[in-house]
Amino acid sequence: MAPNTKRIFYVKYLPSAVYPTVLAHRPDVQLDKLENDSPDEQVTPILTQAHVYQIGASRQIIAPHFQVNAALLARTPNLIAASSNGAGYDTIDVDACTDAGVLAVNQSGGNKEAVAEHALAMMLALSKRIVQADRHARTGQAIDRNLYIGRELNGRILGVLGIGNVGGNLTRMCRAAFNMRVLAYDPLLTAEQVKARGAEKVELDELLAQADFVSVHCPLTRQNRKMMGAAQFAKMKPEAYFITTARGFIHDEEALAGALRAKQIAGAGLDVWEDEPPPHDHPLMAFDNVMVSPHVAGSTIEARENMGRIAAEQALDILDGKKPPRLINPEVWPAYRERFARVMGFAPEA
Repeated sequence: MAPNTKRIFYVKYLPSAVYPTVLAHRPDVQLDKLENDSPDEQVTPILTQAHVYQIGASRQIIAPHFQVNAALLARTPNLIAASSNGAGYDTIDVDACTDAGVLAVNQSGGNKEAVAEHALAMMLALSKRIVQADRHARTGQAIDRNLYIGRELNGRILGVLGIGNVGGNLTRMCRAAFNMRVLAYDPLLTAEQVKARGAEKVELDELLAQADFVSVHCPLTRQNRKMMGAAQFAKMKPEAYFITTARGFIHDEEALAGALRAKQIAGAGLDVWEDEPPPHDHPLMAFDNVMVSPHVAGSTIEARENMGRIAAEQALDILDGKKPPRLINPEVWPAYRERFARVMGFAPEA
């Protein structure tokens, strides 16, 4: 191995087969793979020499000892970046990275079409009661079609919690296809920025009181953990639906089950869970007005390829000293520049 070889490692899986294909064009970059149960004699040399960690975003798939935290960072003295495979970064402790002078990056926007389409599909299926009608039709029993009268999306109100890549894309789709009015709760954006994305900036309580569909599109943070709880579900309209394709723990599953039981809302579409995959006897599985999927909203052929490509390109940019476009902790940059120069032997961009 050449003395100036740049090292990237991952555990179990990569975003797609495109990732190593992109790296293959760079003979100065070595890609190492570990498993959750790899022996320490294999793990230690890779961690010690690693520059970039390309990490899966699932807490259930990546073992705790391979999730990015202070303990792992102590074992990776040459690490300059932790890069999540997806838009979410649950397996990365961003504060620990910042304290260590390490970049935390994700691949936000890479699957925005896929996730927005999935949220829209859930909205349509729930409001048209397609899944319920399908289940009944398969029983062979007589069907009273009046039991499956649905609602149209045209002219209704969408509320998005977070109007970034996915929320903005869903907004565009709903306005264009169904002439929907869109309300957005996003503390990180100004009213002008929200308006430019096709929505009206409102506070959370106002959004919940008006929206026919409440769709979650923000990353999980300490600030928004259990943001949708019993009090919030109680403020929704009884004919409204709750949709989430973001992350588990942003909504309180027990509170959602309580709201459904009390008929405070009309139903829910859930792609993300506190435990993934959710157990078959999960309380939310008992409701026929709940549509479920096992965190697959972003899993399309096109999205996987796009995520793999942008993840690989961003990792190479980092190794070449460029400032990455999807930086989660920009405040780390001064300390990072010092760490990068020490590890890589040259200064990155200012």
